[in-house]
Amino acid sequence: MNTASEFKHGREIDFQLGLLHLVHLLMMADGEIHPHEKAVIRRIKLEEKIPDWVFDEFEESIPYKTEHQIYTEGINHINSCTEEEKLCVFVHLYRLAEADQNIHVKEVRLLLYSVKATSLSFEDVELSARMSKAVSLKWL
Repeated sequence: MNTASEFKHGREIDFQLGLLHLVHLLMMADGEIHPHEKAVIRRIKLEEKIPDWVFDEFEESIPYKTEHQIYTEGINHINSCTEEEKLCVFVHLYRLAEADQNIHVKEVRLLLYSVKATSLSFEDVELSARMSKAVSLKWL
């Protein structure tokens, strides 16, 4: 029988893996990883307290997966999350898309399709990202 702690831990891993899967796809959307994107990923890993073992296992598995498998696995992980966690994932993705100062068409498609697949509204994601940015600037 699963305890509440085990359930929370499993959902936390789903959040982290879902985030990593979609971050990977978003970074590769324009065919290259920009220095600003690398810096954002390091901040995301620290901010979301993604353990090294989760990050390392994820990175080791990626070369053997197709883009479609990465997307499907990411969406499946995210759909196991709470609404708040889902919004958090998409706030990170939104900020990452902005990181290289140029949002690629493929990045927009990924964001829109992913938001739809997780039953969120893009307006909620955009509003949450703006609020997150405002709070971040307030603390600087």
